[in-house]
Amino acid sequence: MMPYALFDRDRRIGASAATELDVWRAALLVGLISDLPVADEQGGQILPRGLHVERMDEDFEPPLE
Repeated sequence: MMPYALFDRDRRIGASAATELDVWRAALLVGLISDLPVADEQGGQILPRGLHVERMDEDFEPPLE
């Protein structure tokens, strides 16, 4: 499975997660963002300035619970 991670411009600032939504949720929990991104009236996302989620080339292994 290919993971996703949070970036501030070109710098990775978040841990890997299985889905884009998991990345945003983790960023919210650790205080990197103050709210989950939402869609604007035209259907595009309103994201915090400079932040975006990218798909990573490494394999993602979910943590064992």
